[in-house]
Amino acid sequence: MIRKIAITGPESTGKSLLAEQLAYRYQTCWVPEFARNYLGTLGRPYQEADILTIAQGQLHAEESLFHEASEYLFCDTEFLVTRIWSLVRYGRCNKWIEDRFFNHRYDLYLLCDIDLPWEFDPLREHPDRRKFLYDFYTKELTDAKFPFAVVRGSGPDRLNHAIHIIETFNF
Repeated sequence: MIRKIAITGPESTGKSLLAEQLAYRYQTCWVPEFARNYLGTLGRPYQEADILTIAQGQLHAEESLFHEASEYLFCDTEFLVTRIWSLVRYGRCNKWIEDRFFNHRYDLYLLCDIDLPWEFDPLREHPDRRKFLYDFYTKELTDAKFPFAVVRGSGPDRLNHAIHIIETFNF
């Protein structure tokens, strides 16, 4: 049985690196963040409709890689990311994303803490709202009763913390 593990949290918390490292550690595949490539080639400022396209692209990528995974599939971002992004930016969220957030479950969500320094990237928008966003993620995961654990630490400690969570989690 393949366990789907979502790597989630605010921007600049090491989600992509962690997903890649965990996939390497467990000799499986990971689903890269669809938004990064999409926005990087968009050629214009993104619009609200683009968030839906990103969420759909992320799901398609996840479904494409699911059957190639062994034991775990690590997903770099998921519907909580697009949901919070839309709510913060536009004050609303597309119903398709909302439905997927509540119904497309993961076996475990690894919420990346904001204990890493924020790094500039032209796609990042909220260096001054990290605590607000982290609390928003925590509340959404808690309210939805999704199984999650917070990943902390830097460098090898962060990876080892995530591995410890996975190895001790009661799937």
